[in-house]
Parts: sequence; C-alpha cells; structure tokens
Amino acid sequence: MKENQKGTETSSFGTSGRVNHDSSRFYSGKIYSNVSKSELEHCEENSIPEDTVNKIFCKSSEKMNELPDNSIHLVVTSPPYNVGKEYDENLSIEEYRNLLKSIFKEVYRVLVVGGRVCINVANVGRKPYIPFHSFIIEDMIKIGFFMRGEIIWNKGSSAGTSMAWGSWLSATNPTLRDTHEYILVFSKGNNGRTSEKKESTITKEEFMEFTKSVWSFSTQSARSIGHPAPFPVELPSRLIKLYTFKGDVVLDPFMGSGTTAIAARKLERKYVGYDISKEYCKLADARIKKEFAQKTLKAVA
Repeated sequence: MKENQKGTETSSFGTSGRVNHDSSRFYSGKIYSNVSKSELEHCEENSIPEDTVNKIFCKSSEKMNELPDNSIHLVVTSPPYNVGKEYDENLSIEEYRNLLKSIFKEVYRVLVVGGRVCINVANVGRKPYIPFHSFIIEDMIKIGFFMRGEIIWNKGSSAGTSMAWGSWLSATNPTLRDTHEYILVFSKGNNGRTSEKKESTITKEEFMEFTKSVWSFSTQSARSIGHPAPFPVELPSRLIKLYTFKGDVVLDPFMGSGTTAIAARKLERKYVGYDISKEYCKLADARIKKEFAQKTLKAVA
C-alpha cells in the first residue's frame, strides 16, 4: 500500500476496503460496551512429551492430564449427539451441556493463547428444533472463549432427498430440511498467534477461499468409514491449513474415526486425540496406520 494512501473507516454504509481499515468507531459503539474483550497476555507455550503426540487416548477428555497448559495450537472436533456407552442413561439437554462444558473447560486450559477451537455441529429435531449450535456458543463464551465467527458447511450437493417435508405442497405444516452444518470458531483470548520461525502451508487461493463464511463440499459416507457420523477429511484439512503452522499440535477431544488425526499427519502437523469408545479408538488407529502405510509404499515406489 502506498504511504500516503488514505485508509478506510467504518461508515453507515460499510466499506469494501479492508487494507488500513479503521474500525474504532464501530468497536467503541454501545453494541460492544458489554462485550468481554477477552485480552490475554501471551505466555510461553509448553511442549508435549514425545510419547504423547500422535497418539489417541481411550478415555474421557474431561481430564487430559497428559497435556500441559498452553500446549495445543488448534482443536478440531465434532461432539457426538449420543454421548456413548458410558453416558447411555439418555442425558437431558442440560446434562449434555454440562458434559460438554467440563470438556471445553479442559480444552481452554491446554490451548495456547491465540489458538483456535473449531466445533462442527448440526442441530436436531423438529418438534421443537433443538439449536445445539446456540447452546454451545453460549456455553463457550461463559467458559471464557472469544468467538471469532461461524462457517456454514453447505452439504446441499450430497444431502440426498429426505422425505421429511411435513405437509407436501401445502402451507399447513411444511418442514425445513437441513442441508447445512455449522463450524463454530473460538479462540483463547482475542489476540493472534505468535509466528516466530514457523511455516505456513496455505496457498493464496486457499486463503481467499477458506476465509469465506460458507464452505461447500461433500459429506463422508458412514458405511465406508464404519462410524455413524464421520466428517470428511476436507473439513479438518481446511481448518488446519488456515489456523496452524507446520509442526503445530492439533487436538480432537472426540476423535471418533480419526479423521482429524489423518488430516494433521498429511499436513505435517502432530495430533492428540481422545475417545471413550474402545471400538472407535481401534478404528481410528487402524485408519491412520493404513493411510500412512499406503503413503510410505507410494513414496518407495
């Protein structure tokens, strides 16, 4: 940008310019007067023991004793809606929210200042519609996280043809069909990451695309993976490229079928995962080993 070029500032009609943009007028307004600024001083990042990284722990992530404070750079996860065999007493919404809060409080502890938490969630039900994403946003802010935005994952191209349309071709009682999910983005503090001697791996084209608030890509077949609700590797891959440097550590406290770990390894990051299901821990480990055994064979060939 030229030295004497005038910057933009917030106006009644917004602005298309973002370089040298002064938004102080907006942030000093009454709408922001009661919003926590969530400013934290950067503190030293702690290293994770070598025997802990690139490993999935078959236990609840409510207590991640293996991880030091301020040691994880990014969290990518999708909480289960049926919370697993150890919690199969059919939890109420309030009980379920309390479970998630206990886990995300622990996530807050292990996350570095400026690190991101990305939560993939779908809402459920119709009578009434249960807005899980709203509950999670409210609870994460209460824990102390700073909300950075939300991404709408448009699954329309692979959503299928659901027949739950309510009153067909009639205004009597039509039912909306969700062809989207949310990716909620939070950070620990409202400052950015430190980047000393760290390498980004995102391209210009990817950065332009991934910073948009609507993403469109296909879902992952549950049958092909052996897990009831796997997300495609494209989802964590985008988040890892956008929010981490090469060599950073990515955590998934609900590891499930291991997709986050596979994406992290492919992009030369490290991972740590947790899951209470022995079946899914074995599935994830098997998928990771198979993926990188094939990669090794291709490299040798």
